[in-house]
Amino acid sequence: MSHQVRRLKVFLTLVVFFALGSRAGTADTPQPFEIMTTAQLQAVMQSKPYKFLIIDSRNPEEFQDVHLPGAVNIPEKKFDEHVGQLPADKETRLIFYCNGLKCGKSKRSATKASTLGYRYLFVYEEGMPVWEEAGLPIVPGPSYEAKIETTKISPEDLRRLIASKRNDFVIVDVRDQSEYAEGHIPGAINIPVANFSSRSGELDKDKTIIVSCNAGGRSYKAYRKLMSLAYDKYYQALFADWKAAGFEVEK
Repeated sequence: MSHQVRRLKVFLTLVVFFALGSRAGTADTPQPFEIMTTAQLQAVMQSKPYKFLIIDSRNPEEFQDVHLPGAVNIPEKKFDEHVGQLPADKETRLIFYCNGLKCGKSKRSATKASTLGYRYLFVYEEGMPVWEEAGLPIVPGPSYEAKIETTKISPEDLRRLIASKRNDFVIVDVRDQSEYAEGHIPGAINIPVANFSSRSGELDKDKTIIVSCNAGGRSYKAYRKLMSLAYDKYYQALFADWKAAGFEVEK
C-alpha cells in the first residue's frame, strides 16, 4: 500500500470518527461525547481533518508542568470562569483530556460544554500519562525534570502490612515479567513500568499503591506516574532491601 493511500485511509477514518460528535447525547450514546484513543488523537493532530481545539481540564499547576502541544488550559473546577477561551464557532471539535482513565475532569468538562451548545465533543480518556508514556510530543515546563523525593516503606513495615492481610493496599512489581517470575515480594502483581500508565485502570484508586523494583530506578518512574495519574496514597519499596532483610521471596 502506497504512502498516499495510507494517508487517505487515515484521513477518511478521521472524518468518519469526527462526524460521530453529532450523535452526542442521543439515545444511542447517552453521554454527550465520544471517547478518543491515543492513536486517534495522534492522527487528528497530524492530519487535521477538521477545525479542533484541545482542552486540558487539569489544574494550572499540572498544565504548567507538562501538557499536549496546542492545548489550552480550562480547569474543570473553574470551567465557568474560562468559557471565554472556547471558540465562538460551535461546530469546532473540542477534545478534552486530564490525568488518565480514572480522572473524571475531562468528561465533566465535556458535559458542561454540551450545555453551551457544542455538538462535536471528544474525550481523550487515556490522558496525559499515557501520552507521555508513548513518547509522543509534549510541552514540558521548567520544573518537568525536577527530582522528587519518594516516600519509601521499609521492608519491616511492608512485611507487617502483608502479615496483617488487609485488603486496602496492593504491591506492584514494575520490573519486566521475566524478572518478576524469578522472584518478587509475596502478593505483588506485575505491571512493567513501560506500560504502567496504560494499565492504570487495573489499580483501585481507593487503595494504597506500593511500587517496587530492584534498586529504585523503575519504581521511581512508576511513582512519578502515580503522581500524574492523581492517585492519593502510594509508596516505593525496594526488592533489593527486602532480600537483604532475609524475608521470603515468592516465585
